[in-house]
Order: sequence, then structure tokens, then C-alpha cells
Amino acid sequence: MDGPEDRGLSERCILGFAHGPPLTPGGYNQNIQLFQTPSHVVILNEMVHDPRIVPLDGRPHLPGNVLQWNGDARGHWEGDTLVIESTHFTDKTASFAPNAVAAMGTGEHLRLTERLTRVGADLLRYEYTVDDPTTFTRPFTAAIPMRRSDVPMFEYACHEGNYGLLNILRGARAAERAAR
Repeated sequence: MDGPEDRGLSERCILGFAHGPPLTPGGYNQNIQLFQTPSHVVILNEMVHDPRIVPLDGRPHLPGNVLQWNGDARGHWEGDTLVIESTHFTDKTASFAPNAVAAMGTGEHLRLTERLTRVGADLLRYEYTVDDPTTFTRPFTAAIPMRRSDVPMFEYACHEGNYGLLNILRGARAAERAAR
């Protein structure tokens, strides 16, 4: 049987390329907005339009049996750098997926450390370290410059008009009826 749970995460509009974490450049919808309150930072990604809410208040990570698509993020400041450490990713996500076709490992043992540092009036340095000893022989780090933009963000409404998945499921149900 071909049901929605048999389709990929991006096809089901749960996650998408360039969605993160970590944030990696993609073909489109790669804008982000950062919001800060005294106790939280919110990273709103245009792709899939899923905000990550990062507590800054020193609370511990969730219990080990609570796993999430984007992991469990905790942030703190080191000088002018926001450091976000995420664990508790589900094994249904990759430990590293730089684009829509390449995915490596599972998030089950991933520890992701992200650093955001303002390096100019309109420039952030986004750095991330992927640490997954079950997938990679050693941790690796990448850095990406992020330039401020006045371009408006749009909601990525993946489910609206997602006729591909609907038609795949219709075809599977028709094949099942024909086989009876």
C-alpha cells in the first residue's frame, strides 16, 4: 500500500531542503528572520515556514525519549556570538542533508552546534558543526555569510496545491481497486 507515511519528508511538506538545521543554501526560499526576546531567539525560515524557538534561559534539554524533527535547541551567548546546541533529533531525519538529494546518516546521534556572529552592519557569519560519530569519522564545521535583505519573506505554503502527493495517493487507491 502506498500511503503518505511512505513518501519522503519534503514531499510531505514536513521538512525541505535549505530548511535546516543546519541552515544550508538552497535554490529558493532561503531567507530567514531572527527575533530575540530576553529569554528566547526565534529563527524563522522561509522554506517550510517552520520557526525554531530557542530558549536562552539555561533550561536543560528535553528528556532523552522526546525526539523532534529539528532537534531540541538550547542557546546561550559567548560574547557577541549566539551559540545554539541541538540534540534529540529523530532518527527519521538525516544527520546531514546539504540538499534535496543527498542525505547522510540519521539524526539519532547528531549533536549540532550553530554560531551566529554579527561581523558587519548588514552581515552575519553563520557557522555550524555537525558531530555524529556513527555517521562521520570526526566532526566537521562550515561557515556561511548571511547578508541582511529588505526583501519580504513569503509563507512557503507547501500543502496548498501539493497535487503531486494527492495524485500519487489517488493512483495507488485506483491500482488497489483494479487489483481486486
